[in-house]
Amino acid sequence: MSKLVARLILALAGVGLVASVAAAYVHYQILYDPLYTSFCDISANVSCTDVYQSRFGTFAGIPVSIFGGIWFVAAGLLTLAGMFAGPQVRESIPGYLFAMSTLALAVVLYLLYASVAILGALCPMCLLTDAAIVGIFILSGTAASVPMTALPRRIGQDLRALVGSPKAVATAVLFVTAAASTLAFFPREAAPDAGGAPPVPTANQRSELEQFMATATRIPLVIPRDGAKVLIVKFNDFQCPACAGSWEAYKPILAKYEAQEPGAVRMVLRDYPLHSGCNPRSSELHAAACEAAVAVRLAREHNRGEAMEEWLYTHQPGMTPAIVRQAAREIGQVTDFDARYAATLELVKADVALGNQLNVGSTPTFFINGVKVEGQWAPQYFDQAIAYELRSAPAQ
Repeated sequence: MSKLVARLILALAGVGLVASVAAAYVHYQILYDPLYTSFCDISANVSCTDVYQSRFGTFAGIPVSIFGGIWFVAAGLLTLAGMFAGPQVRESIPGYLFAMSTLALAVVLYLLYASVAILGALCPMCLLTDAAIVGIFILSGTAASVPMTALPRRIGQDLRALVGSPKAVATAVLFVTAAASTLAFFPREAAPDAGGAPPVPTANQRSELEQFMATATRIPLVIPRDGAKVLIVKFNDFQCPACAGSWEAYKPILAKYEAQEPGAVRMVLRDYPLHSGCNPRSSELHAAACEAAVAVRLAREHNRGEAMEEWLYTHQPGMTPAIVRQAAREIGQVTDFDARYAATLELVKADVALGNQLNVGSTPTFFINGVKVEGQWAPQYFDQAIAYELRSAPAQ
């Protein structure tokens, strides 16, 4: 491996490591700061938060970015070994890097598919690490001179050669220790307790959130409370992965308050499909979003609204207008979808117009007693906000 190639790989490993560290920092802030807004949340379909909060953002409770950072450090150390080790080891290093980057590339392609096809959101930090891995894959593949089939029998020889170097041994021990410590001690998202309740925020987190709720501007909404102390309005897109995530995460919280004090907390859904067919401020992001909003409205007339919502949230990948129409018939028991589509779509557009008046630009957007919350809060913060509003509500 030439010095130029080695330096290029080191540069790419450095870029990937910086991006991974930045991603881990953002992920940490999302978990522990209820009011944090990521610098890479640019639009509805370019958002680090949506990706990191999805099921693809972690593995075994550990952010994927942590594994990426460890990988880039390992690639950088191998490249340095290729620059300063003996001739035999130097000859093998490009092959090792190529094997590593091939495995990493498989993971990258899977996560990229999940981001585009399932989540409908791209993470700038993720794309930067992806580009670094692709670059290392190409450079190491070009520089490799040892057949891949010969690498397994060379590993033992190369390890024995490196063990003879105190610096190499010390570096390896330090790397393994640091990697294991990072995996063991990086904060994980707290799991719900045995009863399904969200984890309890710390005193500092509660104080910060309550201060935010106490001082935030409250926007008056012309939506009936029906006697509720806490009115939550959610502007929603049934094809939006974050909307599905918040639906799943907040469902047990709302059920808890309904059991404790029936009618005290009211959730109202308002449609804000991200498709130009019913939302003039949107693009073609979610092709079936307008049809999905109509399907739920019509299904409610048959007392099948909740079943229709659940089906839509759990079948987002590959959703098309035709598939939604079929589901409306089979799940929502709607037999006149096409005949009533245009008239019902006008009701959806009325919700969109309200959202635009309130400067809603992405989904989900919540208004908790008039306090605007863009995006999905971690369940414990959503729970805490409701509890605060209930305590602050005037006696009836």
